[in-house]
Amino acid sequence: MTEARTSLRADARRNRQAVLDAARELFTERGDGVQIDEIAERARVGVGTLYRHFSDKQSLLAAIVASRFAAMTAVARAAEQLDDPGEAFRALLMGYLESAEGDAAFRFALLGPQEPDWHEINAEKQQFAEIVERIIRRAADAGHLRHDVTGNDFVLLTRGAMANMTGERDWRRHVALLLDGIRAQ
Repeated sequence: MTEARTSLRADARRNRQAVLDAARELFTERGDGVQIDEIAERARVGVGTLYRHFSDKQSLLAAIVASRFAAMTAVARAAEQLDDPGEAFRALLMGYLESAEGDAAFRFALLGPQEPDWHEINAEKQQFAEIVERIIRRAADAGHLRHDVTGNDFVLLTRGAMANMTGERDWRRHVALLLDGIRAQ
């Protein structure tokens, strides 16, 4: 957490959290069509208060992603501690997706029409990516994954599965099919 976030007054922290909660709800309900003034109204704060915390919709989406990345990094650290490299990769992938399944606003932020403003959450993203790369390399070196699988492939796998977390689609079947494709022969 940045120093600016930890040094906020109690009322400012409550307002920031109310804005994040309202944005999560509205993005989950309606996707990108949500307007800033609607988020402020749902959070019961003024638009000016919202803008003091978030300069635009992209910075708000980045904050949603950043909060989820903290949880995702914890999942990745736990997976990295597993002795079996193949199980470590599976735990990482499934833990990431199961966490994303319960957070439609996070999925929207990643899959929506605009990428989040990564510069605001670069440290979190970099830390997560480094752990993912180590897990993938270990699994590939142990013969559990194709040697050409990379962290970028992890992004493709997870985004594909997240796109199938709606309605009657079975994202777990999607993942099983994908895992068959990246498994070492």
